[in-house]
Amino acid sequence: MDSNFPRILSLLRKEKGISQKQAAIKLGVSQSLLSHYEKGIRECGLLFVLKAAEFYEVSCDYLLGRSPDRKGTIITIDDLKDQQKENEEPNSKTLKLIYKKKILFCSLNILFDILNKAQNIKLVDEVFSFLYLAVYRIFRIIFRINKRNKNEMFVVKDSVANQFAQAEMTKSEAKANILAEEINFKKSENLNNVEITTDILEQKYPQNHNALLNLVKHCEAIIKN
Repeated sequence: MDSNFPRILSLLRKEKGISQKQAAIKLGVSQSLLSHYEKGIRECGLLFVLKAAEFYEVSCDYLLGRSPDRKGTIITIDDLKDQQKENEEPNSKTLKLIYKKKILFCSLNILFDILNKAQNIKLVDEVFSFLYLAVYRIFRIIFRINKRNKNEMFVVKDSVANQFAQAEMTKSEAKANILAEEINFKKSENLNNVEITTDILEQKYPQNHNALLNLVKHCEAIIKN
């Protein structure tokens, strides 16, 4: 049984706002047995998984920790769409946020295109690990805004999550540096594809290059301070 199962089972019950005793009655087990399931002391059978999934209106894959989507949907490229409406009229409250978001997105578009041209899957994996972890760390900070948000959503404890994620980011950055050096040392034929100057950026990315240059300028201003 997946180690996430007890946590998810407990979280779903709490989200439903019912006691362990009430849930046990609905699921056809004793309260003590349900308590053991939720604590991971005992493993349940397939019939209980099916009944729990039906009761909490989630897929078995979600309940078992195999999918982050409650319906068990497997995400595809077509599912990943920017929720920002292109025709949305910005106001004084959202203008700054939209500006910063577009700076970041346009810069990432250039980064991903250059990564693709480098044609090194290991380098791509390390870069994405670094970026995923950065978003993960910030998400956990934003998560704390509302104290009623339940930490059961996460497997890693709040007290160590940031330090662990930071350590993994450092490892990914170090590996990415090594891989970049190896590409250069081997004088890969793809080196010409990843040549970067301000002129080349302007030529290849006429709509996005200013965003990246502004991001670089902003970050160096932060570092110098």
